[in-house]
Amino acid sequence: MAVVAVWSPVDLVLSLVAPLGCALQAGTALVVDLDPGGPPMPGDGDLASLVARGPTEAELRPDRRGVAVIGNGGIEAAEAGEVIAALADRWPNVVLRCAPTQMPPVAAVPLIPVLPEPFAIQIDRPSVYQQTYFGGDPQPGVTVLPAPKPATVRSLLSGRMPTRRDKWIGSLEHVWELA
Repeated sequence: MAVVAVWSPVDLVLSLVAPLGCALQAGTALVVDLDPGGPPMPGDGDLASLVARGPTEAELRPDRRGVAVIGNGGIEAAEAGEVIAALADRWPNVVLRCAPTQMPPVAAVPLIPVLPEPFAIQIDRPSVYQQTYFGGDPQPGVTVLPAPKPATVRSLLSGRMPTRRDKWIGSLEHVWELA
């Protein structure tokens, strides 16, 4: 089992599509949304409901190959720790979508858009940078993902998964390497 927490503090779209892309890149994976105030994620059920009623044995493991998503439902990650741990124990891969407005766990992988000066952002810990269509030069020696195709972003945001051969999806292996 592999678990990666993903955090994009300045790009809401990236904070939504990157966890889905990471899950797709991994094969069979579960995305768990830890953002109680975030937009709804595609998928059935939510974390708040699982915590309130307790998960069934069937909900704790995959019943098919591919990506599953559990939205948040308005619960803080600290309140859902036991359920999250149970899911992480039984799924082969779990992607935790951290709230962009909150400080993430120390192990979370920051995803930072590459922006031109004076908007360029640098993080003082291992991070993955996302190329944008706005330009900008990343600092030397950092991992930079290619910009995703607009069709890829549209597919992910609508609950459809693009092909795994997508160059951006494939490049998300760098996020898993930092996990």
